[in-house]
Amino acid sequence: MKNLFIGSFVDTPQLGKLRIVNDQALLVDEQGNIAGAIDVDEAVSLSDNPQIQTFRVPTGSFLIPTFCDLHLHAPQYLYLGTGLHLPLMEWLNEYAFKAEEKIDDDPEGLGHRVYSSLANRLIRSGTGAALLFGTICEESNLVLAETFQSAGLRGFIGKLSMDKSSRPTYVEASSDASLSAAERFIHRCRDIVKALPANKQFVEPVLTPRFVPTCSDELLSGLGRLASKHGVKIQSHLAEARDQVNWVKLERGVDDIDVFDRSSLLTSRTVQAHCTFLDPSSLVVLHEKGTAIAHCPLSNVYFSSQPFRLREALDLGVNVGLGSDVAGGYTADIMNAMRQAVIASRIRESYRSENEQEIQRTQPLEGSSSQSTNQSTTLAVHWTEALYLATKGGAEALGLSSGSFIPGAAFDAQQISLIDNMSGKGIGQLDFFEPVTNITEDLIEKWWCLGNEQNRTGVWVQGCKLL
Repeated sequence: MKNLFIGSFVDTPQLGKLRIVNDQALLVDEQGNIAGAIDVDEAVSLSDNPQIQTFRVPTGSFLIPTFCDLHLHAPQYLYLGTGLHLPLMEWLNEYAFKAEEKIDDDPEGLGHRVYSSLANRLIRSGTGAALLFGTICEESNLVLAETFQSAGLRGFIGKLSMDKSSRPTYVEASSDASLSAAERFIHRCRDIVKALPANKQFVEPVLTPRFVPTCSDELLSGLGRLASKHGVKIQSHLAEARDQVNWVKLERGVDDIDVFDRSSLLTSRTVQAHCTFLDPSSLVVLHEKGTAIAHCPLSNVYFSSQPFRLREALDLGVNVGLGSDVAGGYTADIMNAMRQAVIASRIRESYRSENEQEIQRTQPLEGSSSQSTNQSTTLAVHWTEALYLATKGGAEALGLSSGSFIPGAAFDAQQISLIDNMSGKGIGQLDFFEPVTNITEDLIEKWWCLGNEQNRTGVWVQGCKLL
């Protein structure tokens, strides 16, 4: 059956461009794709068609694309919000590896409970697609895939590949064993959905070398060959923390971006998380390779000693989206990631501005080359740009057609309700002192700053209602 949505629509079709259309009607076809926008008067007549299901977005509410989470460790949802006082490598040994091993010991029991809870949490948070790190166990990752498929969520499932580990009980036997398991997982994960029509296939496998310290050169090169052979996506961590960066440099003699590159793992199907220690020349490399970045501002505060160069990456044309980095980030809500991305960028801009002023104060005016720095662009990111990263930017990084309301795009949407039409009062933290009629940019910004789960009153993925 076709679906007709009548009301207000908000999206960001381009970076920095906020589009608000009130009194719009969108027709969604039987496959869950947007057939096109139609005149509201025509939509009213269509609403009487028994072959079309009509959904009217109430006054004071709007539809916006669902969020994409480009970096989430599914088994780490087990201990969310724990142990974040430790440096990265210590935290992995003390918490992450143990939790993942615990899931692998009981995939059908504990694993299913954790993954079901995570899927429900993502739906309530407005996330329609997630790029997921799993564990090293094939069976656990198949449970993860089946859980997301059953929930109707888009899940890009990454079986971890790691033939080196500081925890002897949590490691694959060899590079050959790891590669064999990765290839089996590709086939077994695809088998879950192969009998379904294309518009109902919500999960797919992703090659996932955890990061360079846990992968031999032989394993990484083999994964590069597998990615090319099977046309699958790739994900990993890149230049995340100083201890990790120094570890790779000492052991391999080069930076981890060079290790990934020589292993053919920087491709247009690759998403690399963090990248906080990449300089502009390395960002250029990612742009040339077509590799996307999952920006995880919250976990960067805990595990990286410097922030990600977000503005520079965007200016260079790198495809960037947002990640929660559960459990390095203590919330799966991408709304928090949006806000934190803006905060981090504004702090960077404040430091840049202060440093320029200090240089101008201390250097002679005549012949000072520092005067040219006044022409540099701001490092701050606008909230509408962060909204783009959470929706359209993330969708493009995952190769999805969703992320904006255009003909042919998958209808992945969430309904945001600002007011209770019975009482006329704002929902949750949203206080309004004048009537809300048409949706405006000021109202969207207010929701962006103050909105929460209470304001989310509907979620659709591929035209199917999940909430």
